[in-house]
This record gives sequence, C-alpha cells and structure tokens, in this order.
Amino acid sequence: MTSFLDPLISFVSAHAWMAYLTLFLAALLEAVPVVGSVIPGSTLILALSALIPGGELKLQWVLLAAALGAVLGDGSAYWIGHRQQREILNTWPLTNYPRVVAESESFFNRFGTWAVFFARFVPPIRAFVPVTAGALGMAPARFYAINIPAILVWAPAHVLPGVLAVSALHEYAGLPHHAHVGKHIWMLTVVGVAIIGGLGVWYYRRRQNGVVAEAKPRV
Repeated sequence: MTSFLDPLISFVSAHAWMAYLTLFLAALLEAVPVVGSVIPGSTLILALSALIPGGELKLQWVLLAAALGAVLGDGSAYWIGHRQQREILNTWPLTNYPRVVAESESFFNRFGTWAVFFARFVPPIRAFVPVTAGALGMAPARFYAINIPAILVWAPAHVLPGVLAVSALHEYAGLPHHAHVGKHIWMLTVVGVAIIGGLGVWYYRRRQNGVVAEAKPRV
C-alpha cells in the first residue's frame, strides 16, 4: 500500500486539481457495492488530507470533494436498489458476498432509518447499506435526510485526523504551516465531537428505553 501511495501523493501534491479529483473518486468508489470493499478510499482520503497543513491543498475543497463523492456514490447505490428492489440482492456480483449482504440487511433491520447514518462509519458494510436501503423500500426523502447529514459528519471525521497529526508534526519540527488552517480544524473538531457525542447519548438512551420496554410485563 505504501509503494502505491507514495508516488500518488508526490504527484498530486504538485497538481492540486488531480488531488481533489482523486479525493472525489476515492469517496465515490468507496460507496459502490463490492468495489467499495476493495478500494482503499478512507486510506487515500486520510493520506491526501496530510497535504493541507503545508498549503498544497485547501481544507474546504478537500471536505467538499470527499462529501460530493460520497453523496454521489451512496445515492447511485441507493437508486440501483430502489429501482430493482430485493432482486438486486440476489444478483451478481452481490451474490459473491452473501455474508456482507446478510450483515447489511441485518444492520438495516436492527437500526432502521439510522442504519444509513451509522453504516457510513462501519466498513465494509458502508458500501452495501445504501443499496440495501433502496432494495428494502426505504423512501428517497428519508434516505437523503439521513445520508447527507451522515456524510457531513463522516467527511471531517476522515479528513481532520490526518490534518491534526501533520499540523502537530509541523509545529514540533518547526516546519511552515498555515495558522488559519489550524483554527478551522479545531473548530470543526469541536463541532464534530459534539455531534458524535450527542449521537452517542441518543443511541444509549434509545437502547436503554428499548431494554426497559422489553422488560415490562405484558398484560
């Protein structure tokens, strides 16, 4: 993997437009069923985000490229499932991945609408849940109402760790870096932690309420 990433990063660091295109395609292909299980999209996004502190890439454009790619990838997979319904789950190439398809369907049945949100952060079913949601009849409005906010959290969650790590390295080694980038990163990090923390509390309470409901005796 390193032998593949090193020349790619060296090339795109000198061609910013190519870096943004690579980010877009990495996020898009990672969301495609089957393809997403073999494309190292998250690794590419994390690696290219390391170019932000040095000024080779802009934070806002990296986030936008990753988010747009994920929206298009998830949306395409969803519409394929929506048009073909359950038949798509029993056709090639999905039939080559029965375990992952079964896990995706179980994940969707367990979490309902919120499976679309949580799956964004759970490889490899991330690439299978959108098509499963469409195949199981999830309404388009409901899908996008959950999918787009999930991607708006997922993109910073993938980009910021690499940026923070390299920014800290630049600070420690005395290398040049953009101060305004650091401010934006910390603001986004605080917002992201707050959102993830809120979702964690919501999920915990939902789970507790479910346990209490199951424990009540039926009359």
